This record gives sequence, C-alpha cells and structure tokens, in this order.
Amino acid sequence: MTSSESSHEVFIGALDQGTTSTRFIIYNSEAKPIASHQLELTQYYPEAGWVEHDPYEILKSVKICTAKALEKATAAGYNVEDGLKAIGITNQRETIVMWSKSTGLPLYNAIVWMDLRCNLICRSLEKRLAGGKKHFLETCGLPVSSYFSAPKILWMIENLYGVKEAIRTGDCMFGTIDTWVIWNLTGGCGTPYGDKYVRGLHVTDCSNASRTMLMNLKTLEWDRPTLEQLGIPFEILPKIVSNSEPIGLIANGWPLSGIPITGCLGDQHAAMLGQLCLKGQAKSTYGTGAFILLHTGEEIVQSSNGLLSTIAYKLGPDAPTKYALEGSIAIAGAAVQWLRDGLGIIQTASDIEELAETVVNTGGVYFVPAFNGLLAPWWRDDARGVLLGLTRFTNNGHIARAVLESLCFQVKDVLDSMHKDFDNSGGDFLLRVDGGATVNNLLMQTQADFLGSLVVRPADIETTARGAAYAAGLAIGLWTEEEIFSSKNEENSTTFIPNMDAEKRKKMCEAWCEAVSRSFNLAFLSC
Repeated sequence: MTSSESSHEVFIGALDQGTTSTRFIIYNSEAKPIASHQLELTQYYPEAGWVEHDPYEILKSVKICTAKALEKATAAGYNVEDGLKAIGITNQRETIVMWSKSTGLPLYNAIVWMDLRCNLICRSLEKRLAGGKKHFLETCGLPVSSYFSAPKILWMIENLYGVKEAIRTGDCMFGTIDTWVIWNLTGGCGTPYGDKYVRGLHVTDCSNASRTMLMNLKTLEWDRPTLEQLGIPFEILPKIVSNSEPIGLIANGWPLSGIPITGCLGDQHAAMLGQLCLKGQAKSTYGTGAFILLHTGEEIVQSSNGLLSTIAYKLGPDAPTKYALEGSIAIAGAAVQWLRDGLGIIQTASDIEELAETVVNTGGVYFVPAFNGLLAPWWRDDARGVLLGLTRFTNNGHIARAVLESLCFQVKDVLDSMHKDFDNSGGDFLLRVDGGATVNNLLMQTQADFLGSLVVRPADIETTARGAAYAAGLAIGLWTEEEIFSSKNEENSTTFIPNMDAEKRKKMCEAWCEAVSRSFNLAFLSC
C-alpha cells in the first residue's frame, strides 16, 4: 500500500470491553480489520458466588488497547491518524459501576453480570411484588434475577454507606460499563478541551438499558413505576440513546482525542448486528458465557419458555426498534477456563479440542456447568455444577469432551425454547455462531449434531466488534443500512452439517435433561 492510497482511506474503531478482556479493533471502509490489540482483565472473587472487576483497570485497558492498535496500524502503513473518523463501543452487559459525580472515583468495584450476591434481594422482591418473579416481564421483558442490573443497584444501596450518602447528596452516578467508559472518555468530572472545559456525558444505549430491569421495552425510557417500586432514584440514571448516533467527542488525555463516539451496543446485540441477523435468524456467541438471540422483527415476543424479550438493535434515533428473544448461558468458555486453571487438565484453552478427540465419546459422562446457577431456560440460582456418570474407565479425555458437549446441550435447550415461542416456518433453520470458542471444530460439529441443523461460522469470528463498527460507521454516513445488510457475510464462512442419528440425539438429550435436574437444589452445599 502506498502512502497516497492510505491517505484517502477511512477507518472506524471498535472498542470491545468484555468480561475477561478488552480489545480495540480498527476496520477499513470495507469493514475488514487492519489492526487490533487485546488485554486480559483481572477477575476478583471476594466471596463464593461474588465476581468483581476494578473499574480503573477497565479504563486503563481501554487506553492501552486503543494506543497499541493505533501503533500497529501506523506501523503497517495505514494513515489512521487522519483517516479514523469515529468509534463504536460494545461491552459486557448487566455489570454495573456506581461513582462520584464530583470526584469521578468509583464507590465500589464493578459488580459483574454473573455475580450471585443479590439472590436474597431477589427472593425478597418475589415475595413482595404482586407478580412475583414475573412482575416486570410485561414492562421490561425480564424476570426478577440477580443476573440483571437492578438487584445489584439495590445491593449497593443497602450495603454501602458511600453509595447511600452519594445518593442523598446528589453525587451518585450509575452506569453499566458502556456508561462508565463513555463518561470517562468524554471528560469525566472535568477536562480542559481547547478553550472549553468539558464534562463527561452520562449516557447509555437502549440495548444496555434493556438489561437493567428498569427500561420500558416499548417506550425505550426508564420506567417510573418500576423505579418507584424498587426504590431506585431516577436521578442516578443515564440518558438513553439509540445504537447508532453521534454521542460525544473523546476528550484530551485519551488516544483519539477529538474523535466522535457514534455507536454503542451491548455485546450480544452488537454480535447480532455483526452477524447481519434479520427477522427469523438466530446467532449464538460463545464467550465466557453463551448468548443466543433470535431476531423477532418489530414485534416484542413474550416467552412462555424461560426466554427474555429484549432489544435487538435500533440503528438511529428515528429508526424502528428491532426486538429479539434471548437465552443466556452463564458458563460456556468459562468451563474450559476451569479445566485449565482450576483442574490443570489442559495447559491452554485450545488444548481441549485435542484432548477431547482422544476419545470417541464421553463414556457416559455428563457435565452440567452450573457454577453460578443456571440461566435460560431453567432460571435456577440454586443449581450447582455436577459431573455425573463417572467410572474407573473415565479419563481426562472423557471429561474434556463432556465439557464441550455441555456447551452444545445448553445452546440446544435455548433454541428449542425459541422455536416454541416464535414461529419461524419460513425455511430450514441455521445457527450463525461467533466468539473465540468457535475456532474449535469439534465443538461446532457437535453443536450441529445436537441441533440437527446447519451451523455457520463466519471467516471473521469477532462479530461483536464488527457490529459496533457497523453502528459507528452508519451514524457518520460511511455505510447505509442497505449496504451493511447486503454485505457478503457468508463469504469464506464454514458450514457444519449435522451427522448424528436422530434416535441417538434424542437419547443423549434425554440423558442431559436428567443430569440438569440433578444439579437443582444444591446451593445448601456451600453453607
């Protein structure tokens, strides 16, 4: 590439702040990645079932990843200093931060989405509210669960004096991770910018807001009756915007100072956009957890089978809101990390495929990774992990294969529920997949076998960041929505075709459901 060619190029940045890592990817005008940098994030477990992040470490990782990605792009001959026109942000959802408006200091660590400390609060709400666990379903699409942001807010208010005092004095700010990052990127509690003094913007987008239990799915506004019933003050909440619109400029002191932030989506919604899912199409992202979304168009579908109604995406302030059914699985890739870090059975996460292929099946072993309870479609916070069917014949290969199969069984459970809730009789079903674990060919073939359906893996599996880039580029006119959805998203993709006898599939799924039932009512074991 010559300097004259690179000087006319336009680039979009995508910040992907996930549960276990932060990455920054730079895309060219054809939505092809040209440079990236990634850092792992420290996980803190102060008590059993508690999971936290350091909000400052998140910000530090954002700064380092952005700077390093820019350095790599420049070293490769790209003129990103002049050509990068906007960035999109995507993030782990439901994880919350509370901080001081005046000092910018966090009032506590970030409480991560999979944290279970709010279970007692949730049980109390279920008893107090007329509709019990389903009290807010019609309004926000979500059951009462420690998974979502609202119970975490209540825990902070009830247990942290600093939070209660900050709320009393009007100094408290709440946000999911997108809000915390944007507030700091756009000025925080005050940053000189030219002849101005800018303060951070307190905003979130509708997809992240839809995961708090506090947003009305129809109006896309904070629901006042819900706030009143829960005792959460409206004043601490950010402004809700769409997924694709100018939000604010990056302030001095950060890489890309002066560049606009024009896209923001929760990670699973970004992946749905990155996979170019239209009505009736589904995607599954395999990361720390696994997250399956089925696009339901402009219709809010209320599930009768343990799924969530949520936003798919809203690509502009005046664009129609697209909705989805979602099933979330708490432990997917995290189970592979457990084999590596907890048991030492493998040295790297990629080793699991080779180890699992040393055996032809699990030898009758079933593993249910209910480390933090079970989410969709079971919603059992009293479940705990179980490993069943062990004999003297069992070896590490059988356990590794059982761990991989557990991911596929869980995804099938969710998709079976989706098919019951949403009539998608327009043709043969296929599942689009993305996320780091999808490089495992055995996992993907097993998924196709268990579903009895095609599984399609794109050439670029980092579709979460790609979705954020699409949203940001759309807002500045780099692409139109028609151009985005006409992209050749299946170019160089890999299709996995099911190769399992239907009767065998049926028997294995029945055995899996029996194993899942054995994981229930085990929370007392940790007492």
